[in-house]
Amino acid sequence: MTIDWGWIGTHFDEMWTATGEHLVLTGIAVTLGLVIALGFAGVALRWRRSYAPITWFTGVLYTIPSLALFTFFIPFFGLSLITAEIALVSYSLLILIRNIVAGIDGVEPAIIESATGMGLTRRGVFLRVQLPLALPVIIAGIRIATVSTIGLVTVTSLIGQGGYGVFILRGIRRQFLTEILVGTVLSVALAVLADLLLAALERLTTPWSQSEAK
Repeated sequence: MTIDWGWIGTHFDEMWTATGEHLVLTGIAVTLGLVIALGFAGVALRWRRSYAPITWFTGVLYTIPSLALFTFFIPFFGLSLITAEIALVSYSLLILIRNIVAGIDGVEPAIIESATGMGLTRRGVFLRVQLPLALPVIIAGIRIATVSTIGLVTVTSLIGQGGYGVFILRGIRRQFLTEILVGTVLSVALAVLADLLLAALERLTTPWSQSEAK
């Protein structure tokens, strides 16, 4: 089978629509995942014994096959955006929580002691010292979560939520290679672009980490 370039040329509007759907699904999932992960990480950092149960629970969610997890929520929320987002958020939590905790723990104790000695409260030390210094590790986690979520969003087409998975699913049903390749290539391209943009954001927000690396 060969690629049908004519089909590609007449379906740019549909590709743009799918791109918007893919971005919305990914953006909601990563944003909600980050908010929830910050809450869980805060609990884990405050009460260290809670870290193991938190990572165990989110680890279990991460190991469940995507199709099975989507199917589990269908009886409760139907073929809806909520079903898709609950599953997508669940997969992002383990990555984000681990990176947030690792980033905070990676700050040198001497730096924390110096900040405390300068009169900063515990909250002030966290917000003004620990969190900024942990940003490279946290953003690295966001990059991984974003790329993996972009890949998972292709599965949401099975519950009618659009995105590039529509091309893949429809192409498989029609045995049309061009459509399958379009969905696959666009998904990979979006993942690469998102990773590059987040890497650029990391360089802009943490210039000191780049100088240290050199």
